[in-house]
Amino acid sequence: MSERLEPGDTAPAFTLPDADGNEVSLADRKGRKVIVYFYPAALTPGCTKQACDFTDNLELLAGAGYDVIGISPDKPEKLARFREQESLKVTLLADPDKQVLQAYGAFGEKTMYGKKVVGVIRSTVVVDEEGKVERALYNVRATGHVAKIIKDLGI
Repeated sequence: MSERLEPGDTAPAFTLPDADGNEVSLADRKGRKVIVYFYPAALTPGCTKQACDFTDNLELLAGAGYDVIGISPDKPEKLARFREQESLKVTLLADPDKQVLQAYGAFGEKTMYGKKVVGVIRSTVVVDEEGKVERALYNVRATGHVAKIIKDLGI
């Protein structure tokens, strides 16, 4: 089971392929704040709702200096279908090996429908301009989460 991040920790570096197969690194975003959110699977109801919420609020978040990156274990081809089907504007990255998910504490044991399972823990980590963790939220809900982040960040 992976360790959860705490405010003040250095955000683990990553370079992952996006929906088009282009490499995207956290280091590319230095000097900007980044909301990195982890979700179980593209094209599922909860993850679609969450991705659409981030897309709907992307202009507001970008205006406040935040980039948004969504990471799941899906392959780039599936992310491309997800993006096209839902007209998503957020950057979606593929982590099929789950190394970044584990580094961020977003993969491990969770309770689903009353059973303990191992999988992606829906999580959001806000990284500041210096690459430090500003906030680390785990076991978040897909619905209403984006509104809560906007409120918590005072945007």
